[in-house]
Amino acid sequence: MRIISGYLKGKSIIYLKNSKTRPLKDIVKENLFNIINHSKYFKIQINEAKILDLYSGIGSFGIECISRGAKKVVFIEKDNQAVETLKRNLTQHSILNKTKIINDEIEKNIKYLKNEKFNIFFLDPPYADKNYVENLNLIKEYKIIEKDHLVIIHRENKSSEDLDKFLNVIFIKKYGRSKLIFAIFNLDNSE
Repeated sequence: MRIISGYLKGKSIIYLKNSKTRPLKDIVKENLFNIINHSKYFKIQINEAKILDLYSGIGSFGIECISRGAKKVVFIEKDNQAVETLKRNLTQHSILNKTKIINDEIEKNIKYLKNEKFNIFFLDPPYADKNYVENLNLIKEYKIIEKDHLVIIHRENKSSEDLDKFLNVIFIKKYGRSKLIFAIFNLDNSE
């Protein structure tokens, strides 16, 4: 597994071979970043963005963002083995200073980010996890959203969670067994 673009292009990413983590396939990652860079539906630039990478695993999405010029990435991951691998990846590429790692459950930690705002939210929960929708509510509740922002969710192709309460889905791209949902927060709903 390698970083596909930016100043770290071609550098390797250490990954885990277990049933708990599911790193983005290179083709999916490459398409994801092409969409971010070239879509007419949103105006987000990776360069100088602040990223919240939830269920981050080994950090392949966030590391790719840093390579492409992101200002800061906050990783939240509860699996200890994945976090150790993430730290090794960040250290081997000397990018630990552009990151914050939270090794715990997302639900317990979003409130501690309430003084920050993010441009890109990337969620890659385990396919069986449906609780991630509640984390969207917490992000909205704690108002850690920049005006110009993007939400990207990596899910199993057959999943069908109701996201309308929190998000305006812009479009969905399917890749074999998985899909990427591109959305923005529905900030007009007052709750």
